[in-house]
Amino acid sequence: MNTTQFEKLSSNVLHLNWKNSMLCLKNSGIIKKNSFIISLFPLATLLIVSTILLFNSGVALSQSYPNKPVRIMIPFGIGGSQDAAARAFNADLGAALGQPVIIDNRPGAGGVIGTVAVATSVPDGYTLLLAGVSHQINRLLTTKPAYNPLQDFAPISFVGTTDYVLVVPSTLSVNSVAELVRYAKAKPGNVNFASAGVGSAIHLSMAYFASLAGIDMLHVPLKGGGDALIEIMAARSQATNIPVNVALPHVHEKRLRLIAVTGSKRSKFIPHLPTVSDSGIPGYEFTSWLGLLGPAALPHAVIDRIELEMRKLLLSSTIVERLDRQGVDTEILNINQFGDRLRKEQLHWAEIIKRSGAMLD
Repeated sequence: MNTTQFEKLSSNVLHLNWKNSMLCLKNSGIIKKNSFIISLFPLATLLIVSTILLFNSGVALSQSYPNKPVRIMIPFGIGGSQDAAARAFNADLGAALGQPVIIDNRPGAGGVIGTVAVATSVPDGYTLLLAGVSHQINRLLTTKPAYNPLQDFAPISFVGTTDYVLVVPSTLSVNSVAELVRYAKAKPGNVNFASAGVGSAIHLSMAYFASLAGIDMLHVPLKGGGDALIEIMAARSQATNIPVNVALPHVHEKRLRLIAVTGSKRSKFIPHLPTVSDSGIPGYEFTSWLGLLGPAALPHAVIDRIELEMRKLLLSSTIVERLDRQGVDTEILNINQFGDRLRKEQLHWAEIIKRSGAMLD
């Protein structure tokens, strides 16, 4: 396109938006005489008008959003950890936004079905995803991933982390990480760990533990985390990782024993318990996370609106207490920090999966 053609196009665009464009320009104080700017600087005028209209449309969008109910997609069934966490704040978020925020459980394929539904949804802010660690794991377990966790999604609001604990049956004479390692080395190939299935976060985190500890543990894949817990309490499996809020009631009933926290720091829920890393397995870290994501092309105005309201909620003692009961340690990150966290998590899980050798195809 040559200069003459472009200027002709510019004039046509300006003509179509003449009244709105001139009103924006006059109100902004940019011009006093329309004909002077249009005749001498058609390209500059087009750029100025386009910028102002884009800015005004973004403001209008943020002010009008939402005008109908918003859905938070949970890629797992009702009653799971992500579902419970979402229900701790969805009603309050809806009140803040002025529209209901509905929980939409879409389980299947290890979280892939619900996740893909959000990735391919219209990027208007009415379909969001409460993602967790499986969001990144799924991408790394197959040579033909259904989505890209970084490129297909826009980070909106980090919610927090879920602490996990390394547990053993209460009847097993093991009280620390060092004792578990000695026990496994004394019985190579005869000590097993239970998980929520091949490729689950529990499977990978336990395989990572065994790799760093230099021990041989058999993997017993089950249908879910609840089944893995049952195997531990029945002493049919010797170890697993489970969320701290799930573990504590059974500890009080003396049905299992906690030996270490899997994160990089001690848990605020059980501060007396050391980390795996501090217990003789340096570098070991496994923590789950929760955060709101949207489809990649989500407008910045919508992201900013949701992030603002979520930030307010995460500063509320009421919401923090509700999430505490779900074992979620709330943490406020801005959008850039959340994006950085996702990229670092991707690298971390790539290393864990490489060590475990787990692949689904």
